[in-house]
Amino acid sequence: MTHFEKHRTERIGWLRAAVLGANDGIVSTASLVLGVAAAGADSATILLTGVAGLVAGAMSMAAGEYVSVSSQADTERADLARESRELLNSPVQEQAELTEIYVSRGLEPELASKVATQLMKHDALGAHARDELGISEISTARPIQAAFASAATFSLGAALPLLIVLLFPASGLMLAVSISALLFLALLGFLAAKAGGAPVIVAVSRVTFWGVLAMCLTAGVGALFGVAA
Repeated sequence: MTHFEKHRTERIGWLRAAVLGANDGIVSTASLVLGVAAAGADSATILLTGVAGLVAGAMSMAAGEYVSVSSQADTERADLARESRELLNSPVQEQAELTEIYVSRGLEPELASKVATQLMKHDALGAHARDELGISEISTARPIQAAFASAATFSLGAALPLLIVLLFPASGLMLAVSISALLFLALLGFLAAKAGGAPVIVAVSRVTFWGVLAMCLTAGVGALFGVAA
């Protein structure tokens, strides 16, 4: 009977981009709101600044993810093209190379040679991509997926502090945004830990620590320049 098994590593591509996007959306927008509020801006100005930050941040995340992951994809394609040429020009050397890899992983030389021979008959480039280059279906770069995941989750994360701006008056805005942002970050850390199978306490502590640091620094700068003005 065929056994199918799902692993959390299959989620790495979209989970990394989603967590990065949501975290950046919450932290950057909450920090921006706190900085402007600390400088003495009114509610309308704070909201406008936050919305501008949401749009700019979402586009920046999408562009940044697409460019960086595309660069990874370009490198993968270049390595695969080189490997294809080597397989065509030096198949014996490539088989010996694959055999050495399997020996280094614990197989007896004779068995390693047989495994390399069989895998190269089945899919030579796939075998070398996976075992020599470390390129697999799970780790393959997907620029469009990463860009959309980052932009969408950034927008969702950034919308949460903006909702607080709409619900609370300017007098209590800094406290409300600070507390709610920490709660949102803790929830994000919890969900990311559950999705990735990581320790919850570590994940929650990590995102909240950096969130607190970012918000404190931005609020401090806002207050400094607000007083100076």
